[in-house]
Amino acid sequence: MGTFVAALTVFVLAVFIGFEVISKVPSTLHTPLMSGSNAISGITIVGSLILAGMENTPTIVYVLAGVAVAFATINVVGGFVVTHRMLGMFRKKR
Repeated sequence: MGTFVAALTVFVLAVFIGFEVISKVPSTLHTPLMSGSNAISGITIVGSLILAGMENTPTIVYVLAGVAVAFATINVVGGFVVTHRMLGMFRKKR
């Protein structure tokens, strides 16, 4: 139980600090941050798939790994969409 409370505390603090840091970033830096986030999400996808493929894992691990893959995939796809739109702004109009 003590480990769960410690993990929950770290999670809540990470959410709060992450929100505070991201809300202070100027809008011109959001796209480079999205690129870094895509790299981290790619690592999350690979790690979740490796974890889900291990033998003798509890059911909760499969569920959490599936949720992690889903959210990380949404983040990666969203990052590519934003980057594609941003690059479209720099194309010459015909």
